[in-house]
Amino acid sequence: MQPLLDLLTGRSDDLGLDRAALELARIEYPRTDMEPFIGILDSYAAELSRRLPDRPGGSEYVAAANRYLFEELGFTGNAGNYYDPRNSCLNDVLTLRTGIPITLAVVYLEIGRRLAQPVYGIGLPGHFVVQYRAAQYSAFIDVFHGGRILTKADCFNLARQSAGASLDDASRLLAAVDKRQIVTRMLRNLRGVYLQRRAYGKALQTLNLLLVAETDDAGREDIEKQRRALRRCQAGLN
Repeated sequence: MQPLLDLLTGRSDDLGLDRAALELARIEYPRTDMEPFIGILDSYAAELSRRLPDRPGGSEYVAAANRYLFEELGFTGNAGNYYDPRNSCLNDVLTLRTGIPITLAVVYLEIGRRLAQPVYGIGLPGHFVVQYRAAQYSAFIDVFHGGRILTKADCFNLARQSAGASLDDASRLLAAVDKRQIVTRMLRNLRGVYLQRRAYGKALQTLNLLLVAETDDAGREDIEKQRRALRRCQAGLN
């Protein structure tokens, strides 16, 4: 747990995104063994590598990755049961091959990292996508919808639809996010899922981690208020 805390506080960037995501899954599955799931990602990267030509171009890599992950392996977005906590747990996403945008993006990003490909997470409001970004080729990839390729305009429209709000076509919306931002967003998703399900103990665990990650005083105060409210809810149930 300490490496995750170090990542959330910004003290260290050593923890891989895959292991950080699996640490979060331990909120749902405390006894989760990470190594089999790290092995799955390793095997996916190795298999994809065998399908690539030497020094593949960006479009070749994206086409091969999309074909392998979404057509052959069948990774897909779970639109029918979006708020199932399993969609936010990387171990379940790798087992069931279904998830929400950000966890499917973690799979895509971690395979790309293993193959030294320039892939980045893009935290659009309401919908997480991946970008392949190189000098010769750039594309936005919607991992929730089968790896469809998006333009900048598509991304802005998707953000408006997902967030349910009017948004400017601002380049800041398309900025790459780092591991810490990705893990924090995953925590917020889990918090929402557990609150909806009245799983107050698990929600409290997410809040404890969010408190560590929060740098804004007002944000910390808000999290503290939520923690106190959850403790009262727990006491009322006991």
